Amino acid sequence: MEAELYADTPTPQGLNLNLVSEDFLRNTAKWGKFLAIVGFVMIGLIVLMAIFAGTFFSAVMSGAGADGFGGAGGAFLSFLYLLFAALYFFPVLYLYKFSNKMQVALLHRNEDLVTESFKNLKSLFKFMGVLTLIMLGFYALGLLFAVIGAGLGSMM
Repeated sequence: MEAELYADTPTPQGLNLNLVSEDFLRNTAKWGKFLAIVGFVMIGLIVLMAIFAGTFFSAVMSGAGADGFGGAGGAFLSFLYLLFAALYFFPVLYLYKFSNKMQVALLHRNEDLVTESFKNLKSLFKFMGVLTLIMLGFYALGLLFAVIGAGLGSMM
């Protein structure tokens, strides 16, 4: 019975883009690809810095007479740089995939590639949103510890 009620209703169509929207997406994809390539280069530089900063820190601390701390501090510094590089890698990868697929999709007018492209853009924003929430949590914890420390310090 319900099927008969909706039999003459047209099936919903997808969103069609006009030429201005396509041009905006084309420019967005071009700039996104540029930013992604620069991001990959920066990740490479961060990894190089992780290698050399850890070695440099170890050498400086060894020269200062803190041999045990120099090695551990250098390793920790290298670990932090590599962690930042890994965290930076995923949004840059999602941006590159979005941009590349969007350029190809607009060139060949392929709706499936447009969908895949937007899927990568969604993943980029989701990753950045979760990372932002985690960082806000760390800031809140830091503020809480600072307030507790100030309170304990004033009691002494």
